[in-house]
Amino acid sequence: MRVLITGASGYIGRALTRSLVGAGHEVVALSRYPFQAKAALPELAAAHVWLPTEAEPPEAAWDGVDAVVNLVGEPIVGRWTALKKRAIYDTRIQATRNLVDGIRQLAHRPTVLVNASAIGYYGNRGEAKLAEPEPPGEGFLPGLTKDWEAAAASAERLGVRVVRLRVGFLLGRDSPFLKPQLPLFKLGLGGPMGSGEQWWPWVHLDDVIGLYRRALEDDGMSGPVNATAPAPVRQRDFAKAVGRVLGRPALLPAPTLAIKLVLGEFAVEVLDSRRVLPRAAEAAGYAFAYTELDVALREALGSAE
Repeated sequence: MRVLITGASGYIGRALTRSLVGAGHEVVALSRYPFQAKAALPELAAAHVWLPTEAEPPEAAWDGVDAVVNLVGEPIVGRWTALKKRAIYDTRIQATRNLVDGIRQLAHRPTVLVNASAIGYYGNRGEAKLAEPEPPGEGFLPGLTKDWEAAAASAERLGVRVVRLRVGFLLGRDSPFLKPQLPLFKLGLGGPMGSGEQWWPWVHLDDVIGLYRRALEDDGMSGPVNATAPAPVRQRDFAKAVGRVLGRPALLPAPTLAIKLVLGEFAVEVLDSRRVLPRAAEAAGYAFAYTELDVALREALGSAE
């Protein structure tokens, strides 16, 4: 299989590229900086320049492509200024529209598009158990992911199977989700965020890669798929588990007001409660490699102790 990946040089993109190439597939990247992408990932068969918010991908990039994985997007981490929010939105929605427009022009189209999405789709839902058929929540993140998924789903009208993976809090070596939290925990200053009662749907990188691979290869998988471990935990229990794995106490709470003062509107990412369950993945027969949080954290933090 020849797979075209946008965002190949990102955290998930690098791991997915190496997994696919290791399994005997060819990977082609679309990147703003193709030379840097090829240098970072020599496994790539090719890398083509693409300005995602400005144009369709170049025609040469589509040569022989059987499948597409769309991972491009401005990181959501950081204070959400008006400029930051516009970049977060455009690099997902407009880029995905341009990608689908590129597919529309092809005489021989890829059979599947696997598009990134996120648990932000659900918004703050308290104790509710959230499977894929649930409607989106309210606010910036739910609106963003709803539009993002709609832009990807438009490829279905072109005869392309579309899968949207709603990824949870991502654990793994050098995880951009975990890494900023570690200094405080190593000093014994970690602890619950806000009330600590909110549900955190976590997932290990190996399972995210496994689900991307399954989505590419399983013709029966389509629509939204929650890429989260089967057992989400409350945030206070997540903090305790990090402390346990690092051998440090995790008792000092970070009050909601302080978190909002530091993070601004981005605070919803850690304070919202989303009890997300991977019903579609389980129905497809996917066997999660990591179902226990402590085991996942021990692997993810093995080099951080």
